[in-house]
Amino acid sequence: VQLQASGGGLVQPGGSLRLSCAASGIIFSICNMAWYRQAPGKQRDLVAAITSGGSTNYADSVKGRFTISRDNAKNTVYLQMNSLKPEDTAVYYCNAVGPTYWGNAGNYWGQGTQVTVSS
Repeated sequence: VQLQASGGGLVQPGGSLRLSCAASGIIFSICNMAWYRQAPGKQRDLVAAITSGGSTNYADSVKGRFTISRDNAKNTVYLQMNSLKPEDTAVYYCNAVGPTYWGNAGNYWGQGTQVTVSS
């Protein structure tokens, strides 16, 4: 199983970024997908999640600014981040929960992508 996250970088406050996570090895269309983030010295927290059916939920701190979406044809989940704030600075991790093509199921993590919001 591989979850390849990309799209992080340095952005000024008020700017936007779009993160992508390309998945392989899992039956993507029936997996629940999510983005988490971890700032230095803090725990890893849920940012946004999307079920296999397309239902979404967000952390209160990002509601109205971030949008999670998925493209089952591309086995990819996205996180559109607008109106970024310095407190959004963290390493962002892609997460998948569900079955693989080998018959097992689990909770899988990508390698993380750094997002830095600073002027």
